[in-house]
Amino acid sequence: MRKSKFSRGNILAIIISSILVLDQFSKIWIKTHFTLHQSVNILGKWFQLYFVENEGMAFGMVFGGDNGKLILSLFRVALSIFIMWYICRLLKKPDTPMGVLVGLSMVFVGAIGNIIDCAFYGLIFSESGVTEVATMFPPGGGYGTFLHGKVVDMLYFPLIDTVLPENFPIWGGRRFVFFQFIFNVADSAITCGALYLLIFKYKFFSKK
Repeated sequence: MRKSKFSRGNILAIIISSILVLDQFSKIWIKTHFTLHQSVNILGKWFQLYFVENEGMAFGMVFGGDNGKLILSLFRVALSIFIMWYICRLLKKPDTPMGVLVGLSMVFVGAIGNIIDCAFYGLIFSESGVTEVATMFPPGGGYGTFLHGKVVDMLYFPLIDTVLPENFPIWGGRRFVFFQFIFNVADSAITCGALYLLIFKYKFFSKK
């Protein structure tokens, strides 16, 4: 049997690097080309690029102001270190399923992607506004301090709002949008990796 040129570690490194590059490229491009809350339809109203920023939690949720943001950032850093250590430990065991390693790597790289925003975006970008596009490395410095940057989100899929007819009964006086969260590539990696592990690889963790 011909041995593969790529070890499992190399494959994981390619997956992590690819997701991280895509995540950061999309965020930097949106940050430097869109004003805050600007949107562009990609597939009609089914899929939009909609630029928002949040304080660090997934899908635009917030957590306790500046102190909560700092705690969240430190927690994410600690969690990422733990996941990285766990992946390295599992890599040393030949019987570890590749799917488990890929799922954990997706969660890991998603956390790292949002850590970069929190840690450095406040230092390297000017403030985004509804009329102004942010600039990278502004002469007067960035809009925030270390670990107090805002996470860039842009992926928006307002599903039900585009399906229901205009005369459909409305609950509470407004139309219902099934999935109104705006997220990014890093959030997607975390969610997909975690769901894959929970649905398909739960037996591996139950044995532990």
